[in-house]
Amino acid sequence: QVQLVESGGGLVQAGGSLRLSCAASGRTLTSYAMGWFRQVPGKEREFVVGVSRSSDNTYYADSVKGRFTISRDNAKNTVYLQMNSLRPEDTAVYYCAADRRNSAVAVTTTLAEYDYWGQGTQVTVSS
Repeated sequence: QVQLVESGGGLVQAGGSLRLSCAASGRTLTSYAMGWFRQVPGKEREFVVGVSRSSDNTYYADSVKGRFTISRDNAKNTVYLQMNSLRPEDTAVYYCAADRRNSAVAVTTTLAEYDYWGQGTQVTVSS
């Protein structure tokens, strides 16, 4: 089992940048496809971006394409979400998640297919 801890959230002005980190313990993250989701109060948690186990494939929600970038540092057992050109509508609690599927290249956008979750980190973008 893997434990995930997010960090790096905070308050930023519109147009600014933040980098979120998702540090893993218990197992190496190379065993998992990884994803970032976000949630605002009263709404369902939504998919933001995912990366395959091999890191060969990524998939971005249309709302963040061209602005957000997911990456892995296997040596640090950490996944990052670089967020640029932030908008007020990006305000949410951001969660990282691990998918233990066997495929090295698959990426899923489906929340229910992720097996492990972090506790979340708040991102607030002011206008």
